[in-house]
Amino acid sequence: MWPQAAGNSVKRMPSTLLRAVISRRFLLSPWPWRGLAYAITTGISSAALWLLLLCPISLGYAAAKANVSLAVAAVLAMSAAAIVVFLGPPLAVVFGYGERWRLRLADDRPAVANRIGTLYLDPNTWRAFAYLLALAILPPVWLGGLGFFGLLIFGLIAAPFAVPLSSGPIVFGPIEIDSPGPAAALAVVGVLLIPVLLYAASAFSGVQAALARLLLCPDPALAEVSQSRTRLADAFDAERHRIERDLHDVAQQRLVNLTMQLSLAKLDVPPDSPGHTALEAAHEQAKILMAELRDLIRGINPRTLKELGLRAALEELADDSTLTVALDVNVGRLPAAVETVAYFAVSEALTNVAKHSGTTQASVTVRQTPGMLHVEVHDEGRGGANPTQGSGITGLADRIAAAGGRLLLSSPQNGPTVVRIELPCAS
Repeated sequence: MWPQAAGNSVKRMPSTLLRAVISRRFLLSPWPWRGLAYAITTGISSAALWLLLLCPISLGYAAAKANVSLAVAAVLAMSAAAIVVFLGPPLAVVFGYGERWRLRLADDRPAVANRIGTLYLDPNTWRAFAYLLALAILPPVWLGGLGFFGLLIFGLIAAPFAVPLSSGPIVFGPIEIDSPGPAAALAVVGVLLIPVLLYAASAFSGVQAALARLLLCPDPALAEVSQSRTRLADAFDAERHRIERDLHDVAQQRLVNLTMQLSLAKLDVPPDSPGHTALEAAHEQAKILMAELRDLIRGINPRTLKELGLRAALEELADDSTLTVALDVNVGRLPAAVETVAYFAVSEALTNVAKHSGTTQASVTVRQTPGMLHVEVHDEGRGGANPTQGSGITGLADRIAAAGGRLLLSSPQNGPTVVRIELPCAS
């Protein structure tokens, strides 16, 4: 049993070897032996890997012993490197299965590969390849140190048995033992060093296991966050289209009918009557409301953007803006999702310029490079834009990040302010 915490709540047993090492009851738990088992199996796994690596290494050694020419040696070295790079990923995947199985000795959490693509294009393959290199380099170092320490402890414990059988004194560094008394003292020291060995083996094994989990079991939550943000953006676009359709097909049509009814009602009322004046005012208000609703619908889902593309939609946006906007747009049709994000990014940026910059002029530049759309909104206003003060930049950055892009802002005091948007798109 692990000790109880305050409030009679039972402290949960550590789920990883590294956490167990720093707990107070480490030596009374199964973790020391699990750490020792992980260290031994790590040595076996590393040795098996080195046996496989002996083939290209022996090739280079044979070339060096045969005194072949530099050109032949270079060809052999490049061939060996090509073999390692070509066969390394499949070998890493195979070793990854075994390493994830071994990881249960040092980590109680599920060990899942989370593969997301084909062998050579999956980033997790190359993470496994990186772990393969670490498995070849790191364990021989720390296991060699632990092995030497373990042999030392064994020698100390075996000293009382070795003294009677030895024809001369037993030497431990600067110490010479030739009687049972000092040998027994060394044995006691050796027994006392066993917990130190267990701690050291578990600590090194815990670090190795943490590295294995980092490279072989990437957290699926990272990918899930990105996917959920994309789904949220897609859901937002779908909801925006639904609202635009309902406003256009239902609310606007009813408002048109109301305007027509008011217009017909005016014909049935004498022009000099109070009722005619009220109907005239209601008719004018209905026409103003219809114009505002039309502008609202166009802002929710610009028809020009959908039918003619980003360039035409930005030209219409510039014409309707209260600012004098200099446009420099040199792109053709792009994926609809990219055009939508870019359009609303420019719209939000121009709105911020009109509200906060104190200037009446702005410029918009749009360029496309292979795989990337670059949008820049520039103004010579007062500057000092701060995303933490509700300028709309934070929400805009979230929307762009959900599309896989990024937003860069430069806005020193006294200007100028530059908003640069980078969006991935098909080249």
